[in-house]
Amino acid sequence: MKKTLLSASIASVITLTSFGALAEGPNFYGRLDLSVTNSDNSSTLQSGTKGAKVGESGTYIENNFSWLGVKGTEKVADGLEVVYQMEFQVENTSGTGDVFKARNTYLGLKGTAGTLLVGRNDTVFKAAEGGFDAFGNTNADIDRLVGGQVRSADGFWYYSPVIADIFAINATYLMEDNQSSDDSQYAVNVTFGDKGFKKHNYYVAGAYNKAIGGIDAYRAVGQFKVGDFTIGGLFQNAESTSSDQEGNTYLVNLVYNINGVNLKAEYGVDEAGFGNYYKNSGGAAGADDINVTNFVVGADYRISKSTLVFGHYAMYEGDYKVAGAKTDLEDDSVFSVGVRYDF
Repeated sequence: MKKTLLSASIASVITLTSFGALAEGPNFYGRLDLSVTNSDNSSTLQSGTKGAKVGESGTYIENNFSWLGVKGTEKVADGLEVVYQMEFQVENTSGTGDVFKARNTYLGLKGTAGTLLVGRNDTVFKAAEGGFDAFGNTNADIDRLVGGQVRSADGFWYYSPVIADIFAINATYLMEDNQSSDDSQYAVNVTFGDKGFKKHNYYVAGAYNKAIGGIDAYRAVGQFKVGDFTIGGLFQNAESTSSDQEGNTYLVNLVYNINGVNLKAEYGVDEAGFGNYYKNSGGAAGADDINVTNFVVGADYRISKSTLVFGHYAMYEGDYKVAGAKTDLEDDSVFSVGVRYDF
Protein backbone atom coordinates (compact mmCIF):
# COMPACT_ATOMS: atom_id res chain seq x y z
CA MET A 1 0.00 0.00 0.00
CA LYS A 2 2.79 2.40 0.99
CA LYS A 3 4.70 1.53 -2.21
CA THR A 4 1.55 2.21 -4.27
CA LEU A 5 1.05 5.59 -2.61
CA LEU A 6 4.73 6.44 -3.06
CA SER A 7 4.64 5.48 -6.73
CA ALA A 8 1.49 7.53 -7.28
CA SER A 9 3.05 10.54 -5.58
CA ILE A 10 6.22 10.29 -7.67
CA ALA A 11 4.15 9.97 -10.84
CA SER A 12 2.11 13.04 -9.90
CA VAL A 13 5.23 15.10 -9.25
CA ILE A 14 6.77 14.04 -12.55
CA THR A 15 3.55 14.89 -14.40
CA LEU A 16 3.30 18.34 -12.81
CA THR A 17 6.98 19.03 -13.43
CA SER A 18 6.66 18.02 -17.09
CA PHE A 19 3.57 20.20 -17.54
CA GLY A 20 5.30 23.11 -15.87
CA ALA A 21 8.16 22.81 -18.33
CA LEU A 22 5.70 22.92 -21.23
CA ALA A 23 3.22 25.54 -20.05
CA GLU A 24 3.36 29.04 -18.65
CA GLY A 25 0.07 29.77 -16.94
CA PRO A 26 -2.78 30.06 -16.95
CA ASN A 27 -2.07 33.35 -15.21
CA PHE A 28 -4.93 35.29 -13.67
CA TYR A 29 -4.64 39.09 -13.67
CA GLY A 30 -6.77 42.19 -13.38
CA ARG A 31 -7.09 45.91 -12.82
CA LEU A 32 -9.30 48.22 -10.82
CA ASP A 33 -9.12 51.80 -12.09
CA LEU A 34 -11.48 54.39 -10.58
CA SER A 35 -11.48 58.17 -10.60
CA VAL A 36 -13.58 61.09 -9.40
CA THR A 37 -14.20 63.54 -12.25
CA ASN A 38 -15.73 66.99 -12.57
CA SER A 39 -16.73 67.98 -16.10
CA ASP A 40 -18.35 71.10 -17.53
CA ASN A 41 -19.99 69.30 -20.44
CA SER A 42 -19.59 65.52 -19.87
CA SER A 43 -18.51 65.05 -23.50
CA THR A 44 -15.33 63.07 -22.78
CA LEU A 45 -16.41 60.92 -19.82
CA GLN A 46 -16.27 57.12 -20.00
CA SER A 47 -19.36 55.81 -21.74
CA GLY A 48 -20.49 53.71 -18.77
CA THR A 49 -20.62 56.67 -16.35
CA LYS A 50 -24.10 56.58 -14.79
CA GLY A 51 -26.02 59.84 -14.84
CA ALA A 52 -23.60 61.66 -17.14
CA LYS A 53 -25.31 63.39 -20.08
CA VAL A 54 -23.53 65.39 -22.77
CA GLY A 55 -24.27 69.07 -22.29
CA GLU A 56 -24.60 68.80 -18.51
CA SER A 57 -21.98 69.52 -15.87
CA GLY A 58 -21.40 67.33 -12.84
CA THR A 59 -19.06 65.37 -10.62
CA TYR A 60 -18.99 61.62 -11.17
CA ILE A 61 -17.20 58.39 -10.30
CA GLU A 62 -15.69 56.96 -13.48
CA ASN A 63 -14.62 53.38 -14.12
CA ASN A 64 -11.53 53.65 -16.33
CA PHE A 65 -11.60 50.22 -17.97
CA SER A 66 -11.24 47.92 -14.98
CA TRP A 67 -10.74 44.37 -16.19
CA LEU A 68 -10.17 40.70 -15.41
CA GLY A 69 -8.23 38.26 -17.53
CA VAL A 70 -6.45 34.96 -17.87
CA LYS A 71 -3.56 34.21 -20.24
CA GLY A 72 -0.80 31.72 -20.82
CA THR A 73 1.25 29.63 -23.22
CA GLU A 74 1.88 25.94 -23.79
CA LYS A 75 4.65 24.31 -25.78
CA VAL A 76 3.31 21.98 -28.47
CA ALA A 77 6.57 21.31 -30.35
CA ASP A 78 10.17 22.53 -30.42
CA GLY A 79 10.02 26.25 -31.19
CA LEU A 80 6.22 26.35 -31.24
CA GLU A 81 3.79 27.44 -28.51
CA VAL A 82 0.06 27.88 -28.19
CA VAL A 83 -0.76 31.33 -26.77
CA TYR A 84 -4.13 32.39 -25.38
CA GLN A 85 -5.85 35.21 -23.57
CA MET A 86 -9.38 35.90 -22.38
CA GLU A 87 -9.96 39.42 -21.02
CA PHE A 88 -13.18 41.10 -19.88
CA GLN A 89 -13.95 44.69 -18.98
CA VAL A 90 -15.64 44.80 -15.58
CA GLU A 91 -18.38 47.38 -15.05
CA ASN A 92 -19.96 46.26 -11.78
CA THR A 93 -18.41 49.16 -9.87
CA SER A 94 -20.95 51.40 -11.64
CA GLY A 95 -24.73 51.58 -11.40
CA THR A 96 -25.43 50.99 -15.08
CA GLY A 97 -26.32 47.31 -14.67
CA ASP A 98 -23.58 46.08 -17.02
CA VAL A 99 -21.12 43.54 -15.62
CA PHE A 100 -18.79 42.38 -18.40
CA LYS A 101 -17.79 43.75 -21.80
CA ALA A 102 -15.53 42.24 -24.44
CA ARG A 103 -11.81 43.00 -24.48
CA ASN A 104 -8.79 41.32 -26.11
CA THR A 105 -9.52 37.59 -26.36
CA TYR A 106 -7.67 35.31 -28.74
CA LEU A 107 -6.02 31.97 -29.47
CA GLY A 108 -2.81 31.66 -31.45
CA LEU A 109 0.56 30.14 -32.24
CA LYS A 110 4.00 31.60 -31.50
CA GLY A 111 7.14 30.38 -33.22
CA THR A 112 10.44 31.53 -34.64
CA ALA A 113 8.63 33.10 -37.62
CA GLY A 114 6.40 35.24 -35.40
CA THR A 115 3.01 35.08 -33.70
CA LEU A 116 -0.37 34.48 -35.34
CA LEU A 117 -3.55 35.18 -33.38
CA VAL A 118 -7.25 34.77 -34.17
CA GLY A 119 -10.10 36.38 -32.26
CA ARG A 120 -10.53 39.90 -30.84
CA ASN A 121 -7.65 42.31 -30.30
CA ASP A 122 -6.47 45.89 -30.66
CA THR A 123 -5.69 46.54 -34.32
CA VAL A 124 -2.03 47.08 -35.13
CA PHE A 125 -2.98 50.59 -36.25
CA LYS A 126 -4.09 51.37 -32.71
CA ALA A 127 -1.11 49.50 -31.23
CA ALA A 128 1.28 51.66 -33.26
CA GLU A 129 0.82 54.38 -30.63
CA GLY A 130 3.24 52.42 -28.43
CA GLY A 131 3.58 54.22 -25.10
CA PHE A 132 2.73 57.65 -26.56
CA ASP A 133 -0.70 57.99 -24.91
CA ALA A 134 0.36 59.69 -21.66
CA PHE A 135 -3.25 59.81 -20.40
CA GLY A 136 -4.42 56.50 -21.84
CA ASN A 137 -7.54 54.74 -20.51
CA THR A 138 -8.85 58.00 -18.99
CA ASN A 139 -11.18 60.74 -20.18
CA ALA A 140 -8.08 62.39 -21.75
CA ASP A 141 -7.15 59.37 -23.89
CA ILE A 142 -5.99 60.27 -27.41
CA ASP A 143 -9.17 58.68 -28.80
CA ARG A 144 -10.93 61.91 -27.74
CA LEU A 145 -9.15 63.48 -30.73
CA VAL A 146 -8.13 60.71 -33.16
CA GLY A 147 -10.06 57.93 -34.88
CA GLY A 148 -8.82 54.41 -35.49
CA GLN A 149 -8.42 53.45 -31.82
CA VAL A 150 -10.27 50.22 -32.51
CA ARG A 151 -10.47 46.81 -30.87
CA SER A 152 -11.83 44.46 -33.55
CA ALA A 153 -13.17 40.91 -33.56
CA ASP A 154 -13.33 38.09 -36.13
CA GLY A 155 -9.87 38.67 -37.48
CA PHE A 156 -6.26 37.54 -37.70
CA TRP A 157 -3.19 39.26 -36.25
CA TYR A 158 0.42 38.66 -37.23
CA TYR A 159 3.39 39.96 -35.22
CA SER A 160 6.86 39.41 -36.62
CA PRO A 161 9.86 38.72 -34.41
CA VAL A 162 12.00 41.78 -33.68
CA ILE A 163 14.38 41.92 -36.62
CA ALA A 164 18.02 42.91 -35.97
CA ASP A 165 16.89 43.78 -32.44
CA ILE A 166 15.40 47.01 -33.86
CA PHE A 167 12.22 46.71 -35.96
CA ALA A 168 9.10 44.59 -36.42
CA ILE A 169 6.31 44.31 -39.00
CA ASN A 170 2.75 43.56 -37.85
CA ALA A 171 -0.66 43.20 -39.49
CA THR A 172 -4.38 42.86 -38.78
CA TYR A 173 -6.87 41.34 -41.23
CA LEU A 174 -10.60 41.15 -40.53
CA MET A 175 -12.60 38.37 -42.16
CA GLU A 176 -14.71 40.10 -44.81
CA ASP A 177 -17.83 37.96 -44.41
CA ASN A 178 -17.86 38.53 -40.64
CA GLN A 179 -18.05 42.30 -41.06
CA SER A 180 -21.03 44.53 -41.86
CA SER A 181 -19.02 46.43 -44.47
CA ASP A 182 -18.27 45.10 -47.94
CA ASP A 183 -14.83 46.78 -47.87
CA SER A 184 -11.68 44.78 -47.23
CA GLN A 185 -10.54 45.74 -43.74
CA TYR A 186 -6.94 45.49 -42.64
CA ALA A 187 -4.11 47.39 -40.96
CA VAL A 188 -0.31 47.19 -41.01
CA ASN A 189 2.45 48.82 -38.99
CA VAL A 190 6.21 48.96 -38.79
CA THR A 191 7.83 49.75 -35.43
CA PHE A 192 11.39 50.70 -34.60
CA GLY A 193 13.06 50.79 -31.21
CA ASP A 194 11.38 49.96 -27.92
CA LYS A 195 8.16 51.49 -26.56
CA GLY A 196 9.25 50.62 -23.01
CA PHE A 197 12.72 52.18 -23.46
CA LYS A 198 14.40 49.10 -22.00
CA LYS A 199 16.70 48.34 -24.94
CA HIS A 200 16.55 51.60 -26.86
CA ASN A 201 15.83 55.19 -25.87
CA TYR A 202 13.50 55.75 -28.81
CA TYR A 203 10.32 54.39 -30.38
CA VAL A 204 9.19 55.20 -33.93
CA ALA A 205 6.24 53.69 -35.81
CA GLY A 206 4.31 54.09 -39.03
CA ALA A 207 0.89 52.52 -39.63
CA TYR A 208 -1.89 52.30 -42.23
CA ASN A 209 -5.55 51.47 -41.61
CA LYS A 210 -7.93 50.39 -44.39
CA ALA A 211 -11.67 50.76 -43.60
CA ILE A 212 -11.50 49.44 -40.01
CA GLY A 213 -13.72 51.71 -37.92
CA GLY A 214 -15.05 53.36 -41.08
CA ILE A 215 -11.88 55.27 -41.98
CA ASP A 216 -8.84 55.02 -44.20
CA ALA A 217 -5.92 56.47 -42.25
CA TYR A 218 -2.19 56.59 -41.79
CA ARG A 219 -0.20 57.70 -38.76
CA ALA A 220 3.35 58.34 -37.67
CA VAL A 221 4.46 58.18 -34.03
CA GLY A 222 7.76 59.05 -32.39
CA GLN A 223 8.99 59.06 -28.79
CA PHE A 224 12.45 59.82 -27.49
CA LYS A 225 13.79 59.52 -23.94
CA VAL A 226 16.48 61.99 -22.95
CA GLY A 227 17.50 61.69 -19.32
CA ASP A 228 14.37 62.18 -17.22
CA PHE A 229 12.42 63.65 -20.15
CA THR A 230 10.28 61.76 -22.68
CA ILE A 231 9.21 63.74 -25.74
CA GLY A 232 6.57 62.41 -28.12
CA GLY A 233 4.61 63.33 -31.23
CA LEU A 234 1.80 61.77 -33.29
CA PHE A 235 0.52 62.74 -36.74
CA GLN A 236 -2.53 61.16 -38.34
CA ASN A 237 -4.46 61.70 -41.55
CA ALA A 238 -7.89 60.09 -41.73
CA GLU A 239 -10.65 59.97 -44.34
CA SER A 240 -14.19 58.60 -43.98
CA THR A 241 -15.09 55.60 -46.12
CA SER A 242 -18.68 56.86 -46.43
CA SER A 243 -18.34 60.64 -46.89
CA ASP A 244 -15.90 63.38 -47.91
CA GLN A 245 -14.88 64.06 -44.30
CA GLU A 246 -11.07 64.12 -44.09
CA GLY A 247 -8.34 65.85 -42.15
CA ASN A 248 -5.20 65.75 -40.04
CA THR A 249 -4.62 65.39 -36.32
CA TYR A 250 -1.48 66.53 -34.49
CA LEU A 251 -0.48 65.65 -30.92
CA VAL A 252 2.68 66.43 -28.96
CA ASN A 253 3.46 65.62 -25.34
CA LEU A 254 6.16 65.80 -22.71
CA VAL A 255 6.72 63.65 -19.61
CA TYR A 256 9.23 64.62 -16.93
CA ASN A 257 10.08 62.17 -14.16
CA ILE A 258 11.17 63.79 -10.92
CA ASN A 259 11.76 61.48 -7.96
CA GLY A 260 9.23 58.96 -9.29
CA VAL A 261 6.53 61.55 -10.07
CA ASN A 262 5.65 61.78 -13.77
CA LEU A 263 4.70 65.36 -14.70
CA LYS A 264 2.84 65.29 -18.02
CA ALA A 265 1.59 67.80 -20.58
CA GLU A 266 -0.07 67.26 -23.97
CA TYR A 267 -1.37 69.52 -26.74
CA GLY A 268 -3.48 68.44 -29.69
CA VAL A 269 -5.15 69.88 -32.78
CA ASP A 270 -7.74 67.90 -34.73
CA GLU A 271 -9.01 68.80 -38.20
CA ALA A 272 -10.57 65.42 -39.04
CA GLY A 273 -13.46 65.04 -36.58
CA PHE A 274 -13.26 61.31 -35.87
CA GLY A 275 -12.45 61.64 -32.17
CA ASN A 276 -14.94 61.13 -29.36
CA TYR A 277 -15.03 64.79 -28.27
CA TYR A 278 -16.09 66.01 -31.71
CA LYS A 279 -18.71 63.29 -32.17
CA ASN A 280 -20.10 63.46 -28.63
CA SER A 281 -20.38 67.25 -28.77
CA GLY A 282 -22.65 67.16 -31.82
CA GLY A 283 -20.07 67.72 -34.52
CA ALA A 284 -21.54 67.23 -37.98
CA ALA A 285 -20.30 64.32 -40.09
CA GLY A 286 -18.91 65.50 -43.41
CA ALA A 287 -18.30 69.06 -42.20
CA ASP A 288 -16.25 71.31 -44.48
CA ASP A 289 -13.88 72.75 -41.89
CA ILE A 290 -13.23 71.20 -38.47
CA ASN A 291 -11.00 72.69 -35.79
CA VAL A 292 -10.63 71.10 -32.32
CA THR A 293 -7.94 71.94 -29.79
CA ASN A 294 -7.07 70.08 -26.61
CA PHE A 295 -4.65 70.74 -23.76
CA VAL A 296 -3.96 68.36 -20.85
CA VAL A 297 -1.67 68.63 -17.82
CA GLY A 298 -1.36 66.03 -15.09
CA ALA A 299 0.82 63.80 -12.97
CA ASP A 300 1.00 60.23 -11.71
CA TYR A 301 2.96 58.47 -8.99
CA ARG A 302 3.38 54.77 -8.26
CA ILE A 303 3.12 54.36 -4.50
CA SER A 304 3.79 50.62 -4.81
CA LYS A 305 4.45 48.10 -7.56
CA SER A 306 0.70 47.56 -7.98
CA THR A 307 -0.79 50.95 -7.09
CA LEU A 308 -0.76 54.15 -9.13
CA VAL A 309 -2.34 57.47 -8.13
CA PHE A 310 -2.98 60.07 -10.83
CA GLY A 311 -4.68 63.33 -11.65
CA HIS A 312 -5.12 65.62 -14.65
CA TYR A 313 -6.90 68.67 -16.04
CA ALA A 314 -8.07 68.64 -19.67
CA MET A 315 -9.55 71.40 -21.82
CA TYR A 316 -11.42 70.82 -25.10
CA GLU A 317 -12.86 73.38 -27.53
CA GLY A 318 -13.70 73.48 -31.22
CA ASP A 319 -15.93 74.46 -34.11
CA TYR A 320 -16.88 73.33 -37.59
CA LYS A 321 -18.40 74.72 -40.78
CA VAL A 322 -21.11 73.35 -43.03
CA ALA A 323 -21.77 75.28 -46.27
CA GLY A 324 -19.78 78.18 -44.82
CA ALA A 325 -21.87 78.44 -41.63
CA LYS A 326 -19.78 78.16 -38.48
CA THR A 327 -20.99 76.23 -35.43
CA ASP A 328 -19.16 76.24 -32.10
CA LEU A 329 -18.83 73.02 -30.11
CA GLU A 330 -19.49 73.15 -26.40
CA ASP A 331 -16.24 73.71 -24.51
CA ASP A 332 -15.38 71.12 -21.90
CA SER A 333 -13.08 71.45 -18.89
CA VAL A 334 -12.40 68.19 -17.09
CA PHE A 335 -10.61 67.54 -13.80
CA SER A 336 -9.94 63.96 -12.58
CA VAL A 337 -8.14 62.28 -9.68
CA GLY A 338 -7.94 58.52 -9.43
CA VAL A 339 -6.33 55.29 -8.28
CA ARG A 340 -5.28 52.29 -10.38
CA TYR A 341 -4.56 48.91 -8.79
CA ASP A 342 -3.10 46.02 -10.83
CA PHE A 343 -2.97 42.40 -9.69
